[in-house]
Order: sequence, then structure tokens, then C-alpha cells
Amino acid sequence: MIEREDQTEDQKGPEEVTPDAVAPDPEPPAAEFTPPAEETPSAEETPAPEEAPPSEIAPEPAATTEPEAEAEQPPEPEPIRTLQELAADARYSATGKRKTAVARVIIKPGSGQFELNGRTLEVYFPRRVHQAIVRQPLEIVGFAERVDVRARIHGGGISGQADAVRHGISKALIEADPGLRGELKRRQLLTRDPREKERRKAGLKKARKRPQFSKR
Repeated sequence: MIEREDQTEDQKGPEEVTPDAVAPDPEPPAAEFTPPAEETPSAEETPAPEEAPPSEIAPEPAATTEPEAEAEQPPEPEPIRTLQELAADARYSATGKRKTAVARVIIKPGSGQFELNGRTLEVYFPRRVHQAIVRQPLEIVGFAERVDVRARIHGGGISGQADAVRHGISKALIEADPGLRGELKRRQLLTRDPREKERRKAGLKKARKRPQFSKR
């Protein structure tokens, strides 16, 4: 036994490993404890708020219905005085002009007769376009069958004389009833047409037409 103790460590054989000498495996680290998240109650699980008793509910203010402002009605126009209300002997005269034609017109209550230089309207103005021009102011105001027209015309041609009579009748109607001015003014029957033919110049064939130029 003594000899065996003297042996060096290098000469010693492997030590026998006993089961008690085996080191136990280290335990795994304990997982950190996390508290469970609080569950939020769903909409179905949330209890409905208790309704207050009807006595505690404040009454809603009644909607005040203000009366709608009545639309402002335009003032009624004043009644227009008709020529039939004038005296039977009333006469209203005026002068109408167009180009070089001049017409002195007289109107009076009647049945729509025309006397132009002693002749009727159809005889003095055979063309219907000229007859319509003369009757235009009377038909606009609705007095075509309520007044008689008498006129003395001179100067100008047929077309200029028809426009002159129309201008004179329009002005005479204003003398008889000022309430007709607005309608006649809107139709431009009270304004004298200033257009006239331009005079011929010396050396020209017409107002501006020149003779043909010949170089040779």
C-alpha cells in the first residue's frame, strides 16, 4: 500500500467516477412573471347607462316658429286715363319729322279714321308697310279704334312722310295722356330719327362716289 502512495500523479490511473460525484445540471432561469392584461369589456358586455326618470329630464324648449315675412307686394300702378274719358271736342296736336318730311298731326276721340292731306290712309299710303308704320303707336297703346287722326304732310318722299306721321302721332298721344310716355319711349317712337342722306360734293358723282380714274 505504501508503494502505491509513492507513485506520482502521472502514474496514477484514472479515478473512478461515482454517480454521486457527477455535478447536477444547472436549473434553467425562471421566466419573468408578467401580470395578465386586464380584459376590456366589449360593447355587448358594457352595461347601458341608466336612464334618468322622466321627472329629471329637462324639457326641451319649444321651437319658436316666427311668422314668415310677407313678400312685399309691388304698389299697384295708377290707372291710366283713357282717351275715351276726354271731352268730345278735345284736340291734341304735335309735329313729327323724318328726313325732309314734316307732318302736323291732330288727334281727337273717334273711331279710328285717318285724314291725310284730305285723303284716307289707304289712298295716301297704298303700300301696307307704310300703313303699318302709321298705325304702330296707336296699336301699341290700344287706341287704334278710339281716336281719329288728321295730318297735313309736306316734303320728303313716301317713306319719310310715313315715319313723320308716326312720330307726330306718338307725340300727340303724350299730350293727350302723359301715362303713355313710358311704353312709347321704350319702343323708341318719341325720338326723331336723325339719319338723312348726305349731300353730294363737287367733283364726285354722289356723296362719296368718285369717277373712275384713268391713268392714260
